[in-house]
Amino acid sequence: SAMEETDREAVATAVQRVAGMLQRPDQLDKVEQYRRREARKKASVEARLKVQTLINLSVHELLQLFSSLFPDAFSILCLFLYSASLFCFFLFYLYVSVPEIVREAQDLIEQGELLQAHRKLMDLECSRDNLMYEQYRMDSRNTHDMNLIHTYFGDMQKLSEELAKQLWMVVQRSLVTVRRDPTLLVSVVRIIEREEKIDRRMLDRKKQTGFIPPGRPKKWKEKMFNILGRTVSTRIEGTQADTRESDKMWLVRHLEIIRKYVLDDLLVAKTLLDQCFPLHYDIFKKLLSMYHQALSIRMQELASEDLEANEIVSLLTWVLNTYKSTEMMGNSELSPEVDVNCLNLLISQNVVDQLLSKYMSTLTSNIIGWLRKALETDKKDWVKETEPEADQDGYYQTTLPAIVFQMFEQNLQVAAQISEDLKTKVLLLCLQQMNSFLTRYKDEAQLYKEEHLKNRQYPQCYVQYMIAVINNCQTFKESIISLKRKYLKIEMEDTLSSSHTNMDAILDIIAKEGCSSLLDEVFMDLEPHLNELMTKKWLMGSNAVGTICVTVEDYFNDFAKIKAPYKKTMTVEAHRRVVVEYIRAIMLKRISFKNAEERKEGAERMIKEAEQFRFLFKKLAAGSGEDTEGLCGIIEAIAEVIKLTDPSLLYLEVSTLVSKYPDIRDDHIAALLTVRGDASRDMKQTIIETLDQGPSQPNPNYMPIFKEITVPTLTVPKLLK
Repeated sequence: SAMEETDREAVATAVQRVAGMLQRPDQLDKVEQYRRREARKKASVEARLKVQTLINLSVHELLQLFSSLFPDAFSILCLFLYSASLFCFFLFYLYVSVPEIVREAQDLIEQGELLQAHRKLMDLECSRDNLMYEQYRMDSRNTHDMNLIHTYFGDMQKLSEELAKQLWMVVQRSLVTVRRDPTLLVSVVRIIEREEKIDRRMLDRKKQTGFIPPGRPKKWKEKMFNILGRTVSTRIEGTQADTRESDKMWLVRHLEIIRKYVLDDLLVAKTLLDQCFPLHYDIFKKLLSMYHQALSIRMQELASEDLEANEIVSLLTWVLNTYKSTEMMGNSELSPEVDVNCLNLLISQNVVDQLLSKYMSTLTSNIIGWLRKALETDKKDWVKETEPEADQDGYYQTTLPAIVFQMFEQNLQVAAQISEDLKTKVLLLCLQQMNSFLTRYKDEAQLYKEEHLKNRQYPQCYVQYMIAVINNCQTFKESIISLKRKYLKIEMEDTLSSSHTNMDAILDIIAKEGCSSLLDEVFMDLEPHLNELMTKKWLMGSNAVGTICVTVEDYFNDFAKIKAPYKKTMTVEAHRRVVVEYIRAIMLKRISFKNAEERKEGAERMIKEAEQFRFLFKKLAAGSGEDTEGLCGIIEAIAEVIKLTDPSLLYLEVSTLVSKYPDIRDDHIAALLTVRGDASRDMKQTIIETLDQGPSQPNPNYMPIFKEITVPTLTVPKLLK
């Protein structure tokens, strides 16, 4: 074959040359020298052959060969070609190879092999940066060549951006990624750390040489923290699902979702995220700061909205209490890294004060409105045709005190969630408004009475509802005491004592006026029967007192539904008024007894009727400890004066009466003697004049009743002393 022929020729030529070299004996000593020379020639030929082979290869085949021999040789080759001034070949090499490497890196990104993709990016960047640096060293003003290098590495910039995009996606989802695929997050952190290292190296070189490649420093670590910060802000803002229009509880829900998210995120950050970052990143502390900052911004935004009173409470409770509670930052699993004592307020004290001020003014108008509405609603019940409800002990009542104090309680409980100071302010506000409210309540009860007097048939259950009003006064008193005991510190007692005394006084007036108006009802019904007393008809045997007693007892069946102490007041007052009206009937001089027999009959009737009254009021006052003796005794004492048969003893009997009841006036004695019917004008005058000098020995328990009994114009002229 041709090859064998060539081999034979080569061997023949070699033999000839060796034979030519070794023709003389002295040439044998130079064999070693010849051998070395031939070896060099051979090596030179082989080298020329290899270079020829390389030149015959395509650029792409050349690159593959180079890459297989020297895996990290891309940048070396670039430098070699560049420095060897093979610039047209070098540009062609870049044109072909950079896109190829970029494509490979992109494939790796798509496969999620971020570390390997980054390795290729680093190789490309290293080549470009070194080339630019060489160009800068040789001719820093040659911007044309510099731009040319930059252009040929254009795809590399896109690769860097694409990789960064992937990294930031992982960073944005880091709290999810760390649970599902922590290695991916670790890879991202490693890439960022590599970039930080290159940034530092490039900045050092800049200090020494003045050269820094385009795009450096990348500051990917700083970008990562910025993205984390934005992610946290978005997470907080994105928790508001509702508006006030769609859900009244929108703010409560919003705040609860924030609480849950933040706590969950921080627990994940502490237990898992911390392990994926180098210690010097202090990732948990930085995240904590980001959450605090984002929450602060969100809370300030919410505080600046036009919040309703209950929304202000929700916000302040969350900011001042929930945030630092065990349900959130004070959670035991977050300590010791989170120290709630070191956390700043989410909103400034100034904003807190503004919100509290707005809350108090809104609450004031709300309470005024609620109280007005509660009273209006209660008044509607007063005209019902059904009796008011009774409490468990059978006492009539309306729902007014319960509604009022339930409202106070709710607002105090709410205020207590925010602060002790606010709770005290709200209590003071409630009691202050209660004061004004009770004055209105008093006026309304008075109007109720006046309307009833225009037509006593209406309202049908007037007596029962007036009893309920009286009982409400006692409930109000008890509720005020209980409210103060529950919500007021002892040291604050003094600040409220005057207001409390004032309220008690108003309540007593309402109750007293109520009791009085009920007794007015009784005595309006008794009027025709009282008019029969001390008349001829009465003397002939009328049953007026029997009717009076039955009527009073009937009313007191209803009055039994009045709470103590007002019920006792009612019994005492009814007893007093019955006696007063009876004595008034005597003093009206409707009868003048004609003889001793009539006097005896009339006096005995009076004594019997006094006993009827005593029996009635003893029965009504059962168990109340009321003295039922004294008042009826006045009627009996008057009866004794009328009954007296010996006129010479009249002065003595009258003086005994006056000493026991020192508020008896001259006109009372004159009227009494007129009724008796047998005292002359001179006798009356003598008795009255003599009495004025006599001593008085009243019973210490005696409550004057004569002073309110007027006597019609005297038939006897008033005697001057």
